[in-house]
Amino acid sequence: VDIRLVSAKTGYGVEGLISRLQRSWKCAGDVYLLGATNSGKSTLFNTLLRSDYCKSRASDIIDRATVSPWPGTTLNLLKFPIINPTCDRIFRRQERLKEEAAKTEDQLSTEEKKYLDQLKKQGYLVGRVGRTFQQQKSSAEIDFDPDLLSYSMDEDPKDPPKKHQEREEFTHNEVKDARWCFDTPGIVKEDCILNLLTEKEVKLVLPSHAIVPRTFILKPGMVLFLAALGRIDYLEGEKPAWFSVLASNLLPVHVTTLSNADTIYEKHAGQQFLKVPMGGEERMKEFPPLVPQDIRLKGIGTTEAVADIKLSSAGWVAVTAHAEEELQLRAYTPKGTALVVREPPLLPYISAIRGPRIPGTPAYRTKKPPSFVENLRTTGSR
Repeated sequence: VDIRLVSAKTGYGVEGLISRLQRSWKCAGDVYLLGATNSGKSTLFNTLLRSDYCKSRASDIIDRATVSPWPGTTLNLLKFPIINPTCDRIFRRQERLKEEAAKTEDQLSTEEKKYLDQLKKQGYLVGRVGRTFQQQKSSAEIDFDPDLLSYSMDEDPKDPPKKHQEREEFTHNEVKDARWCFDTPGIVKEDCILNLLTEKEVKLVLPSHAIVPRTFILKPGMVLFLAALGRIDYLEGEKPAWFSVLASNLLPVHVTTLSNADTIYEKHAGQQFLKVPMGGEERMKEFPPLVPQDIRLKGIGTTEAVADIKLSSAGWVAVTAHAEEELQLRAYTPKGTALVVREPPLLPYISAIRGPRIPGTPAYRTKKPPSFVENLRTTGSR
């Protein structure tokens, strides 16, 4: 199994994915994008549609997939024809990639720089996805009726009737032996927290910009809330531990004591303080209660997280503790949603991405790491 790290949203790894597909799969058969709802299939479909993986004329004919935070937006099978990766095309593509990789950011056009800045706001790992084979568009012909341009002094000028613009279609030769890339409806996970949320709440939970890690140092007897969607209690341990939250920047994180935690949840769930869910007491009457799961972890050092506690689709918390330090934790998510302990953690050194401690609080100042553009030459030392 070939596993590749890509971001359809920022383009990171996409050119490498295309090269890999063209070398290994070529045109052996159709390709299907499979996965859970909100996993980015439609975004990847749209990115591939405007890349060297798609026939050059197809992007003008094929409808783009609808990208929405609401689960289940893709209801039908969308598809585009895969370009045949002949030796000549692969060679020309590799030449373009080499030329692009030799450029510096200063050599990009104003439009390219502006687009790159937008990508950097959306993620830390960025890649530019280009096209080697562009469809040449014929120049538009001026078509008019002389009779419509002439009128007498007794007549008002007439607006020409609007012509029906026919939709372009593929020719028979273009698709007779084609292989297709399909975007499929997402697989709905029954234990996903997004199923419990309103559309407005989903937009707050799903990140729209690069996540900034938020790290807190907790002592035994302290509690961390992620909105009103997740809670982690630090029950037992000898030393403080670090909890790094990776979730939408719009979701609030609050730290309190174990003795005050239940009161805070009862008072503020559904209110602005915890933000999601929203709608006050009436909303919380229908929202499932938080249910606990006990977790035991053993630290491996103050620079490396031992595990992630994944609070369904709301985000996750990386736990970093002193070597051999045993932690007794209790994590909560809404009833019916998945709580997963991920070992090893996805980003083991995430707690190092933080600023200085904020005096008088358990929080550290946030620190946003610099963006990295994979297919662009850097200037100066790194």
